[in-house]
Amino acid sequence: MGTLLSKATEQQMKRQQEFMQVNSQLQLERQIIMQNQMRERQMAMQIAWSREFLKYYGSFFSLAVIGLTAGAIKNKKPGLFIPIVPLGIVFAYQLDMGYGTLLTRMKGEAENILENEKSLLEIPQGMPTFDGIEKARRAQRKIFID
Repeated sequence: MGTLLSKATEQQMKRQQEFMQVNSQLQLERQIIMQNQMRERQMAMQIAWSREFLKYYGSFFSLAVIGLTAGAIKNKKPGLFIPIVPLGIVFAYQLDMGYGTLLTRMKGEAENILENEKSLLEIPQGMPTFDGIEKARRAQRKIFID
């Protein structure tokens, strides 16, 4: 009779472990999907911000180019064209960020780093360990107690 009871208990424990494993897998899958959705939303906000900024900066850039060109022609000072160069570089960057392929190129470079230059991503002094964290916690606690 005792073996019958222990077999039933073992089977119940086995089913419970399988349930817990499936449940934890579902939870992990949900977390991965949620994190990806949050990443996508953040990227969409960044692109939207770049596009909105481009509208304002484009207006400023246009007025600056018109004003500097008019001033250079009127005063016969070609030096007034110089600020157009850095302003144009910033405008081109924002245009590429908002409507161009900058994000695609950045993604490609990030994938290259992950594949070929993994050593650049290493944390100084390695990953924190439980023992190291505990040692630091005890040391900090000792400072506060003294």
